[in-house]
Amino acid sequence: MANYLAIDIGGTFIKYAFMDDKKGLYGHQQIETKENIDDAILKQIEAIIASSLQHTSIHGVGISTAGIVDRVKGEIIYAGPTIKHYRGTEFKRRLFEIFQLPVHVENDVNAALLGEIWQGAAKKQNQVYCITLGTGIGGAYFHHHIIDGFHHQANSVGYLLFDPMTKTNYEMRASTSALNKGIKEEFGEGVSTKEVFTRAKQGDVLCVSIIEDWSKEVAKGLAQIILLIDPKCILIGGGISRQGDYLLHHIQKQLHLFLPDDFLKTELKTAQLYNDAALYGAVYPFFKE
Repeated sequence: MANYLAIDIGGTFIKYAFMDDKKGLYGHQQIETKENIDDAILKQIEAIIASSLQHTSIHGVGISTAGIVDRVKGEIIYAGPTIKHYRGTEFKRRLFEIFQLPVHVENDVNAALLGEIWQGAAKKQNQVYCITLGTGIGGAYFHHHIIDGFHHQANSVGYLLFDPMTKTNYEMRASTSALNKGIKEEFGEGVSTKEVFTRAKQGDVLCVSIIEDWSKEVAKGLAQIILLIDPKCILIGGGISRQGDYLLHHIQKQLHLFLPDDFLKTELKTAQLYNDAALYGAVYPFFKE
C-alpha cells in the first residue's frame, strides 16, 4: 500500500496525516509550531518525516504552508509576519537530500483549494476562486490549474481596498479577526463568534446587525473578484465557513450593493473539508501525476 505524508504548516500548529492509495486521510496528529529560529520549522518537518518512516513506508511528502511558495523549487520566497525568518526556507532541496523522497510544497490557500476541488465542495469544477476568512484573508484561483501570477504574488486579496483615511485594508475590515473585534467592542470578552451566530439565528437584533455589517465588508472584496475574473464559483473557507448557508445568505444579500445589475452569476459555496482541505491539497499532486 502506498502511503503519502501530508503536512500543513501554520503559524500556531503543524498538522499532519497519512494518505493511502484509496485517497483516505488517517493518523492525524499536530504539534505546536516552534519560533522559527535557526530553521526550527524545517527541523520539525525533518523530525516528523524521520519518525513517520520508523512506522511506515512513505512514497512522497506534500507540504502546505503559509507564505508565498515557488512550487518548482519547493522554497518559501516571501513570508509575512505569521512566521518570522521563513523566507528562503528550502524544503524540497533539504528534505530530498536527507530522505531521497519526492516533495511537493504549496501555499496553504492554494492547497486548501486543490483539496476542495479534488475531494470537497468544488469537486469537478474547473474555474473556482477560494477565499479564506481567518486571522487574515487569503485567496487562490484555479482555472484548469492554480494561477498565482508571474511573480507568484497573485491573489494577495487581503491587501485589496486600502483606505488611506483609516489606513486599513480588506483583511483588516473583513477577516474573522475584524469580526471578533466588533463582537468584543459590543459585548466585551465573554461572547464568542459562534455564540453571536447562534443568537442571530434566534433573532437577536444586535447580533444580526454585527453579522450584516461584517458581511458587507466581506462582500466588497468578493465583488472585486467577480468583476475582475468572473469565476464560476467562489468558495469561502476558514473556520467561519462552518456557518454554511446562513453565512452565505448574509454575504449574498450584501453583494448586490457592489455589483451592477445582472452581474451576480457566480455561485457562492462554503468549504466542506475544513481543517483537512490543505492536507488533501498538499498530496494531491502525487495522485494527479
